Amino acid sequence: MQDIDREKLSGALRRSAVKKHVAAIHVSGKLTLLQRKLSNVLLLNAYDTLTSQATHVIDARTLCMMIGYNSNDMDTLKQSLRGLAETVAEWDMLDAKGQQEWGVSSLLSYAKLKGGVCEYAYSPALAEKLNDPKVFALINLNIQRRFTSGHALALYENCYRFVRTGSTGWWDLGLFRRLMGVGDSAYYETYKHLNAKIIKPAVAEVNKSSNIILTPEIRKRGRAVSDIRFKIKENPQLAILDLDDGEGVRNAPVYARLRALGVSDRLARQWVAEHGEDHVAAKMDYVAGQHGVRNPVSYLTAAMQADYEAPTAPVTSDRAARLKVVQDLVAGRSPTQRDADKRLFLSQLDGAARDDFERHGWMSALNAQAIRAFWEDLVPGAFDGV
Repeated sequence: MQDIDREKLSGALRRSAVKKHVAAIHVSGKLTLLQRKLSNVLLLNAYDTLTSQATHVIDARTLCMMIGYNSNDMDTLKQSLRGLAETVAEWDMLDAKGQQEWGVSSLLSYAKLKGGVCEYAYSPALAEKLNDPKVFALINLNIQRRFTSGHALALYENCYRFVRTGSTGWWDLGLFRRLMGVGDSAYYETYKHLNAKIIKPAVAEVNKSSNIILTPEIRKRGRAVSDIRFKIKENPQLAILDLDDGEGVRNAPVYARLRALGVSDRLARQWVAEHGEDHVAAKMDYVAGQHGVRNPVSYLTAAMQADYEAPTAPVTSDRAARLKVVQDLVAGRSPTQRDADKRLFLSQLDGAARDDFERHGWMSALNAQAIRAFWEDLVPGAFDGV
């Protein structure tokens, strides 16, 4: 979860800053690297229904794989979920009418594991804030996966929000230490130690692993360092990782085709960013070649979710029934889960089998038996009666 704060502004300037996506949520307590990753994955999984559903679910094995846990390490997952439920998020900001609003909430109002499924919820007040892009920004999981340090990920989360303004603004060192999760350590009250052990290594990893480049600047009160800020610019070498930036995607020809078909801006950008222009174009061509399609957007959505492809082998009635089961299972998964499922299955393949799955997805004839076994293990009884 992002540990973020805002500059102390007042009046119209303060409201303007909020509109410019100046952060308003910060998190107390210490989160490990895996807990930060867990928090971000849970939020991404729930994001589309944050304010419309009271609870959210994701299967535990998928969740573990997305954040680098051993898929059978339920004890570590339980410990991390407990840590999120015990961690406090606080906000102090102006609302849409310019009235001051302060609030506090645990990061998760509850979480439970049952039958291989993780169910969890956010408090309604926190869900509302997390769903507002003026208050909170999702962290791209492709970038998150590259981090190996919790301090570096915390610094990235706090700075990324300010990329369009070019600077975080000044943070007093007390606040900065809390944002880095070392606010209770007397050792880091000395700037020399804070700089050597936290700031320099974290900046180095952010600049190496993410889509932004940070330059720290300090301000002194007398001879002692009192404040710090970070100048921010985009990292051109890794900008491709920032799949949330839609400007380049919107210039792609396939984006125009998607929008003309009626696909929403957000979904069009997501598909192009996640799958690439050629893959999306191929799926559009596939849909265009089908006869009697009444709702091309819905059909294309299904084609993207289930990775429809003309199969390389004749389809018998039995195989067609099994393929239909797989397509329905894939369609019922969230985007986060679908990504995890494909990567988990790919990790079991090599050689021609891997190539065939990368080309044909869940329709791969070469992997038909393995695909059935994979989904049967994930959803026991899914093929009963087929």
